[in-house]
Amino acid sequence: MSPRTSPPPGAESSLPAWMEPVDAFVRHLAHERRLSPHTRDAYRRDLAAAADHFASAGKSGWAALTGVEVQGFAAWCHRSGLSGRSIQRRLSALRTLLDYLVREGLSDRNPARSVRAPKVARRLPKALDPDEAAELLDIEPPQGYEAVRDHAMLELLYSSGLRLGEVQGLSLGDLDLSSGLVSVLGKGSKRRIVPVGGKAREALGRWLAVRRGGEEPAVFVSRSGRRLGARAIQDRVRRFAARHGIDLHPHMLRHSFASHLLESSGDLRAVQELLGHADLGTTQVYTHLDFQRLAAVYDEVHPRARRARDGGGSPRS
Repeated sequence: MSPRTSPPPGAESSLPAWMEPVDAFVRHLAHERRLSPHTRDAYRRDLAAAADHFASAGKSGWAALTGVEVQGFAAWCHRSGLSGRSIQRRLSALRTLLDYLVREGLSDRNPARSVRAPKVARRLPKALDPDEAAELLDIEPPQGYEAVRDHAMLELLYSSGLRLGEVQGLSLGDLDLSSGLVSVLGKGSKRRIVPVGGKAREALGRWLAVRRGGEEPAVFVSRSGRRLGARAIQDRVRRFAARHGIDLHPHMLRHSFASHLLESSGDLRAVQELLGHADLGTTQVYTHLDFQRLAAVYDEVHPRARRARDGGGSPRS
């Protein structure tokens, strides 16, 4: 990151005044929009970086910012080595804060609305192929407390396409194994009902038979009976998969669930509902994954594709 020039006199002392609206905004995110602590922390970090930049430049406050100054902030982020995706995120946080200040009557405009973030190449999510998923999960019933629990977590992640935070937040009352359903609290505190496949139900049944939780309501708990944290679940998924030679994180199982379901059904709307996506456009990335698979099949079997790959000659019969 490039060095910052020395701030003008009094800039450091003005930073708390910049952060007061940010703190009020973060409380709004918690109490009115009910966003998760992780999301609120991300907003606060990005806005703190913006506040530090504008205070150091001697600007007078959020309400006095201009579009040129917001554009200058984006340019400074770029010079500092931030990726296009990170700059997009910071500008999005700034737009949302300034919208909030306008609604609260603390500003009369949002200059960030006129500033375009740099374009970012869309990265397709990585997914296991069905054979890899089967190799990972179709094993003899595991033995040992942690192995039984971890296998149940992986089965549920793949069976139902849950987010990491959704699995971490599951409580016993959310599971209905007799009906094969799980009630999930997703983004924006929106609840949805998702099917649980037969293999996952079996794995969860084995886990619940040995689970040591006492009064703890969490589905997935440690040996001491406490709810597992998100990082612990990430680590357990990684370790479980590493024993099979697979580099894996929880979200990759969600991507695998979505791409395999779409590949089999072609029903984008159903996949959207199961994933809990508010916007169909978010789900459409999986159509690109499916197209990649189809393109690979084309390259493998189409005679013209083989001819190009083989370097000429007559196409095979």
